Amino acid sequence: MTDPLLRIDGLAVTAGGRRLVDGLDLEMGPGARVGLIGESGSGKSLTTLAILGLLPEGLRATGSISLDGREVVGASERDLVRLRGRAAAPVFQDPRTALDPLMRVGRQISEPLRRRGLSGVARREAMRSLLDQVALGSDRRIERAFPHELSGGQRQRIALAMALANDPLLLIADEPTTALDVSVQAEMLDLVDRVAADRGTAVLFVSHDLAVVRRIVRDAVVLHRGRAVERGPVERLLAAPDDPYTASLVSSARRLERAFDERKRR
Repeated sequence: MTDPLLRIDGLAVTAGGRRLVDGLDLEMGPGARVGLIGESGSGKSLTTLAILGLLPEGLRATGSISLDGREVVGASERDLVRLRGRAAAPVFQDPRTALDPLMRVGRQISEPLRRRGLSGVARREAMRSLLDQVALGSDRRIERAFPHELSGGQRQRIALAMALANDPLLLIADEPTTALDVSVQAEMLDLVDRVAADRGTAVLFVSHDLAVVRRIVRDAVVLHRGRAVERGPVERLLAAPDDPYTASLVSSARRLERAFDERKRR
């Protein structure tokens, strides 16, 4: 039996004695796809930060997070640096948090490749291959551009290329389409889906929108006020939710879809 790539047991994230994530369990095998669903404040983004050992100062994680066979909770920064990137790499909602505004994007993609030991022509070719994979390779001006010279969708693709440069076992996508226009959202979702399938990369997809999540993952965990209130196949959660909170998310998603369809018909 294959060992899990990610195993979370009884995770709690606390701040000043208040539990923001409370007793979360989650398991993912290699190549698996799981969604973390919930509104703002549900604890989903804190969970991803805990997995990466990136909780802000003042927040404390307890329980256990095993990532690629190594314990994250309580690990030293030196050990966490070895895990970040190769074991798990994030793509956050706002790519500006990942991109250096003063560095050309081609160089930013090249940095993880340099840390993997590539240099010279090999590193440049690998960087351009990554741009091709995120559908930006047709315009060689992209690699020389600064982040502010690119659109939001292009910046998010660069952030994805940077994550993929580490050849991660797990891609953590935290609301990666929320800040994008609807048409660009669809392109980004298709891109994450295709790239993960081509590479066999596991995906933990974080969102407040069940309709978005269903395009990427097969199973999901619904978080409400830090606790998992329901879990299972996404199609079952959409068709027959057991928990009232899940039902409210489904109802909200359907209202938004109807409003969008009406807008398109005008």
